[in-house]
Amino acid sequence: MKRVAQTIRLRPEHRAEYLELHSAVWPGVEAALHRANIHNYSIFLHGEVLFAYFEYHGDDFEADMAVLEADPETRQWWKLTDPCQEPWPDRGDARQWTELTEIWHLNPPGEDATACHGPHQTDPTWNQP
Repeated sequence: MKRVAQTIRLRPEHRAEYLELHSAVWPGVEAALHRANIHNYSIFLHGEVLFAYFEYHGDDFEADMAVLEADPETRQWWKLTDPCQEPWPDRGDARQWTELTEIWHLNPPGEDATACHGPHQTDPTWNQP
């Protein structure tokens, strides 16, 4: 299982529209997320900053994300939600949201603490500015 955290800014002038859209996410969009092996997807809001978290339970993340991005109903949904969002300038190759680096995870009691293999364990420059 892969944990994914992302962030993006919410355009203040589109706040009400964005919140209204997410009060009733289209069933076809939710079905596409399920088909892409995404579980426990949540979006949180703090001021004008959106934070998303989901868990990926598939075997080929890139392939599943490509299928999701090609889904016609999801693409229609994004035509409504994308104008409400303002990407961070450092989002890199991401379509819209900036992916965050996991720096710590609480494992269940008795589980090996090395089970979290984030960049902090493999990249000595992960915390460099």
